[in-house]
Amino acid sequence: RVQLQQSGGGSVQPGGSLTLVCTATDYADCMGWFRQVPGKEREGIAILYRPNDVSNIDDSVKGRFTISQDNAKNTLYLQMNSLKREDTAMYYCAAEQCTLRDYDGLIRDLGRASGFFHDWGQGTQVTVSS
Repeated sequence: RVQLQQSGGGSVQPGGSLTLVCTATDYADCMGWFRQVPGKEREGIAILYRPNDVSNIDDSVKGRFTISQDNAKNTLYLQMNSLKREDTAMYYCAAEQCTLRDYDGLIRDLGRASGFFHDWGQGTQVTVSS
């Protein structure tokens, strides 16, 4: 199992930016970012297939959020710009061994990809308010 340690997050005004960081103890082919608000399912917002450095961003955050990796540090990032109140949620990173075929399947319904992942970070709260 891969252990994931998250950092970043916090409170920011609308229009602001935050960066989430997720450091893994071991390598996993697929890593992603998910978010959850009380009473709702955990939804996928960004996923990265690390061997090819290809990624997919959910339409709800496309153009504002960027997922990236630092292979040398085994670290995943989520750069969040132009934050909106509706981005307020608990954010989680996740990791799982996968193939490119798995990745292609996940991005067809990124919002429901959480069931594929078994290794999760502890979560970090992001609050967007004025």
